[in-house]
Amino acid sequence: MLDVRGLRKVYGGEGGRSVEALRDLTFTLQEGELACLVGPSGCGKTTLLKCVSGLLAPTAGEVRLAGEPVHEPPEGMAMVFQEYGRSLFPWMTNAQNVELPLKERNVPKEERRLLVAETLASVGLEDVSSAYPWQLSGGMQQRVAIARAVAYQPKVLLMDEPFAAVDAQTRADLEDLLRGLWQRLGVTILFVTHDIDEAVYLGGRVIVLTNAPTVVQDDVAVDLPDERDQVSTRALPLFTELRSRIYEEIQRAKSGDGRVYSP
Repeated sequence: MLDVRGLRKVYGGEGGRSVEALRDLTFTLQEGELACLVGPSGCGKTTLLKCVSGLLAPTAGEVRLAGEPVHEPPEGMAMVFQEYGRSLFPWMTNAQNVELPLKERNVPKEERRLLVAETLASVGLEDVSSAYPWQLSGGMQQRVAIARAVAYQPKVLLMDEPFAAVDAQTRADLEDLLRGLWQRLGVTILFVTHDIDEAVYLGGRVIVLTNAPTVVQDDVAVDLPDERDQVSTRALPLFTELRSRIYEEIQRAKSGDGRVYSP
């Protein structure tokens, strides 16, 4: 479903000096996968997502969505950002925020109404559809952003640290909400996070990146049960083992001692 091949991004710097952010970065996601992406701070995770989404042109390499090259934001892809307050329009109701991309796609009015109602209900916000984002808590605002992305019915959903700005309890609730939506909808998800525990809890795979210039350092299969909960899943010995392995990989990446992953 998502194919990233030899992706390289070089930024021009001051005085003609260039900065290589991504170097020969390659991975694939199969249809219906939920993969998490982790790495040291500043390693280029957001740059990678911008290139994958077509918001930023890579210097070399290519991205393909369902076999088609991505040169600009494609119709089959949606993105949820960390800063939900800046991605929602405060003068629009929650329902209008969710409806906006559907109007851009010229979805018929009655179909839009049904999709908006269904997706707001799926994130537990059917009772606040006529309220405004600024009237909601941070966690509820992020649910609106997720509902907007889901209503768009994307093939691939990109998520850039979407739960980083909320409290721990809300974060846990949103993690469970996301896994529930993913299981019901079968959408392919690439989820970027700094939180190793979150990556292991959410993902079926965890892709570990090196320091910049970034390549894939490791690709870890998460063989936890499909049905997960915040208490028993995190208490499993395998959860601890996976968390420790990924933590060690990131520490090696920080020290510059990371190895390049070879599938």
